[in-house]
Amino acid sequence: MLKIKNINAYYGKVHALKNVSLHLNRGEIVTLIGANGAGKTTLLNALSGIIPTESGEIALEGKGITGLSADRVVSLGLSQVPEGRQVFNPLTVEENLELGAYLRYRSGGQKGEITADIQHMFRMFPRLEERRKQAAGTLSGGEQQMLAIGRALMARPKLLLLDEPSMGLAPLVVQDIFKVIQRLREEEGTTILLVEQNARAALKVADRGYVLETGKVILEGIASELLENKDVQRAYLGRDKKEIWER
Repeated sequence: MLKIKNINAYYGKVHALKNVSLHLNRGEIVTLIGANGAGKTTLLNALSGIIPTESGEIALEGKGITGLSADRVVSLGLSQVPEGRQVFNPLTVEENLELGAYLRYRSGGQKGEITADIQHMFRMFPRLEERRKQAAGTLSGGEQQMLAIGRALMARPKLLLLDEPSMGLAPLVVQDIFKVIQRLREEEGTTILLVEQNARAALKVADRGYVLETGKVILEGIASELLENKDVQRAYLGRDKKEIWER
């Protein structure tokens, strides 16, 4: 579904991505792990058209999307849930969801279909329905993360990019978010690229994984094998610590 070949990207003079190549098959959950500053968010932003790439190729379902604007990328089926959630605080939950379907409205999408999709989001996230008229800025962190995911899904993406969905959330809420990620693949058939510092939890739900270090892919493999890799355990899994996922 997604193929990335030798992409390079810069932040100012910093070479943030260095000949990065990876792929996702339809229906997969693939996780990208690495330390802060490894280039994970930069990669997602490059895929989304938020930042430009210097060179390389990005293709979604065989169509080149390198250099396209962010709105064009969304219209082709790729949506991103940004780090830090970034909901529109003054707007209600329902209004945030409606904004997720903005391009569908603009292209003449049927109001009834969009309303039905909002109801589907409420079935997926019942707490959002309870707070549908509440300002998004007054929600808890976990509720805002659910809203950010729901807003992205309102674009009906073929590929969903999730950037640090567990950041700043309580352990039980983290478990709920990862259950949602599994349901999206199993029940909705959504293909997911997951960036996550909680590497153990990410590898538990993923099919495959890539390890990014200082802008380069240094390791890739089946998620279960990466969980057992001693270098990955030592650097990213905190082998001697009790992990959230195992509580």
